[in-house]
This record gives sequence, structure tokens and C-alpha cells, in this order.
Amino acid sequence: MKRKEFIKNTAMVSTSFFIMKDLFAKPKGPIFGHHNMRYTMDTKWGQLNPLKNPVNDCHEMVQDKKGRILLLTNETKNNVLIYNKSGKLINSWGHEFPGGHGLTLANEGNQESLFITDTDRHQVFKTTLDGKILMTIDCPMETGLYHKKEEFVPTEVAVADNGDFYIADGYGLQYVLHYNASGKLLDYFGGKGSEMKHLDNAHGVTIDKRGGKPTLLVTDRTRNCFKRFDMAGNLMEVIALPGACVCRPVIKNDYLYAAVLRSPDLNKNGSGFVTILDKDNKVISNIGGTAPLYTNGVLQPMSQAAQILLNPHDVCIDDDENLYVAQWASGKVYPYKFTRV
Repeated sequence: MKRKEFIKNTAMVSTSFFIMKDLFAKPKGPIFGHHNMRYTMDTKWGQLNPLKNPVNDCHEMVQDKKGRILLLTNETKNNVLIYNKSGKLINSWGHEFPGGHGLTLANEGNQESLFITDTDRHQVFKTTLDGKILMTIDCPMETGLYHKKEEFVPTEVAVADNGDFYIADGYGLQYVLHYNASGKLLDYFGGKGSEMKHLDNAHGVTIDKRGGKPTLLVTDRTRNCFKRFDMAGNLMEVIALPGACVCRPVIKNDYLYAAVLRSPDLNKNGSGFVTILDKDNKVISNIGGTAPLYTNGVLQPMSQAAQILLNPHDVCIDDDENLYVAQWASGKVYPYKFTRV
């Protein structure tokens, strides 16, 4: 064997050895979660210099087609921080969103855009990925529901394949408002009330296509549940999550993920965790929470089990099925990364 071939073969064997060694290596640190959805935690993943790139509340996160992780904070020195998956800051922008709350990624062919809800400005903005404002949605006075703009406190947006979008007025009058792609109001549903179709703290909304036919999942946080509506706003199902004050529903492949802001109700500070549901909407794992238990098919109350998270507000799932968790009112911490094991 020639010397060059020997070196090449030796390098291949050595590389294979280290790959196999890495595959069989035990995860470092504690493991959180249950069943096949378990994770290690990295609290230093997104840490930056707070003097240069500060955060206030880390509200929501998304991953774009380039694999970048975008974080929305209500810190106007840099409302949007853009990371790579290793936690390195790539870029930042935004100084005009003091109430930056909801961050939604919209796919429009080869283009991607963002929807940002601002609870202080009582508006919703559609922007490019680098911050250019493309559309502004104001308080929908034309509905006759609102008497002043301050009653409109939007928290989330969901975008359909045809460009229509749905705004959850989760801190306002609790309606879900349906707009076409041009920003024309088409319809609305929900609102405050005691009937099952009504909403209380309609904090999040997303479009669920796991069953083949698109439906809307809307958070009813005070009542510890998600509610499924058809695209016309008719109630179809209630997904009860006792003990979990859930934020927005996030879907990746067959799974539904949600940050649980607090447990068992909104009065208990620092009591959050992350919950994961399967395609049948059964809870299979709680990160930092108690193990999910069903008795005669009924989910028993869940709560925080380990205080690794205080008040988590959103979860982002990357293309490797790792999680990133943004937190509200938690000491201005940067996002944590949870690596699946």
C-alpha cells in the first residue's frame, strides 16, 4: 500500500471511530422530558452582551428557510435578534416595537416575511426579514366591536397558504379576526363570553394541517386549553390541558409544542414548563413539568416539576428537532436551547 493511500485509509478509520464514539456517548448534564421526547438544556446558547444587544422580554422565535433563528423582544434597542443554530448573533434590527409580542413567519413562494404584533402600539405589522414594513393593520373599528384603539391588543398571527391571515386579539376583546392577503377584514369569531365558543386570553393562533384539512388552533389560556375551529370560525374541538396556562401552539411535523407560561394558573409566578403533544393531541412529554398521566383517557392536572424555566413564552423547533425557549419576565434572560437526545 502506498503511503498516501495508507494515510487516507487511516484517516477514514479514525473518523469513523470518533463518529461512532460520539453516537454512543452519553448526553452531558440532566435530561428533561418524557418518553421519546427528551432533551438536554443549554442556558448559555443565546447569551449576548446586554450592553450591546439587550433583551427585555423574549417573546417569540421562528426559524427561516436559511436555518436562522429569529427572536422578537420588546427591547427597542434591537427588537429582532437573528442567530445561527450555534447561538452566534448574525444580525439585529428594529427600534419601533415597544410592545413587540407575536412573531410569525409567512411563506410566499420563494419569499418569506414576518408578522409582528405590538401590544403597546395596538397594531400588527407585516415586514421583510430585514425589517422593512410592508403592511400595517390598525384597530378594526369597522367591526363596530371596538370604541377606541386601545381595546385592540393583538398577540398573534397565523397565515394561510393563500395569504389570508388571522389575528388573535389575545389581550383585547378576545376575537380572532380574518383578513385577506391585502389586509381587508373578512370576518371574525370568538370574543369574550361564557359559552364554549368564546375565548379568554386568546394568546395564540396557528393553522393545523396535520389532519389533511386545515383548521385553526386558538389558545384559551385562562381555561387551560386549545380550541380547534374550522377556517370559518366554527368550534370543532377542545383540547384540555389541565394545569397548563399555554401560550401559542407551535406545530412541527406530527407534534404540537407549547410554552406553558405558568401552572396551575396565571397567579403562580415562575412556574412554567414546555408541553409536547402527539398527532392525536395527547401529551407525551413535559420539559420541566410533571410526567403526563391519563386516567380513563382523561389527562390529569400538570404542573412544574423542575424550575429550569420561569415564565416561558414561546418554543421554536429547528430542522434538527431541537428546541429554543424564549421567556417573559424572567430576568431578561436570553433564549435557552434544548437538544433532543
